[in-house]
Amino acid sequence: MNEQVAVTALSAIAHEGRLAIFRLLVQSADAVAAGDIAAALAIPASTLSFHLKALQQAGLIVVRQEGRFMYYSPNREAFNSLLAYLTENCCGGGGCPIAHQGESRCQA
Repeated sequence: MNEQVAVTALSAIAHEGRLAIFRLLVQSADAVAAGDIAAALAIPASTLSFHLKALQQAGLIVVRQEGRFMYYSPNREAFNSLLAYLTENCCGGGGCPIAHQGESRCQA
């Protein structure tokens, strides 16, 4: 991943609505219909479409169409690449110990 791709992805989730959408998708085992996302987060359809488009353009989510319905899921590969990019030199490049739930991985 290069710096521009990382900035685009981070910019896309740097909004509370888009972050909430992304977190909802990450927590779901299956793709989620747009209407279900709107209902779960109380986001109007037009606003939701705008946010979903931004996340999709950043490569953080993928969409599949079935008939009239659009189903969204996280692009886990892209998100994992972003995390790897952000932490590639963590702890001086020596790697960080595995953290327990809720703890920071870095021992800075």
